[in-house]
Amino acid sequence: MNKRLYALGRLRRGERNRTEGAYEQYLEMLLRAGEIFWYRFEAIKLRLADNTFLTVDFAVMNKSSVLELHDVKGDRAIFTDDAKVKIKVAAEQYPFLFKIVYPVKGTKLSKWEVVEV
Repeated sequence: MNKRLYALGRLRRGERNRTEGAYEQYLEMLLRAGEIFWYRFEAIKLRLADNTFLTVDFAVMNKSSVLELHDVKGDRAIFTDDAKVKIKVAAEQYPFLFKIVYPVKGTKLSKWEVVEV
């Protein structure tokens, strides 16, 4: 496990880490180009079970008016088993399209790999 990949602690609600900020810039570009209709950071908190919640990084309304929930990860290595289970449970319980987003290595957060759950 590469400890450099992990954040030193949780950010305050509404604050973005560097990867989330770069992905938001990408979403803003898509919005201005008319590729998506809307996005918002930490807009939706989903209840999965008693005392178990999932707040996905970005809610995105695509061109087909489908609400997608994008969770941004800095690297596949930090997508923990707990997070994988939570997003799979959420995908089974809620009628949203869930996607995991990773930066493409070597692109300095300018290109993104998007994987549907």
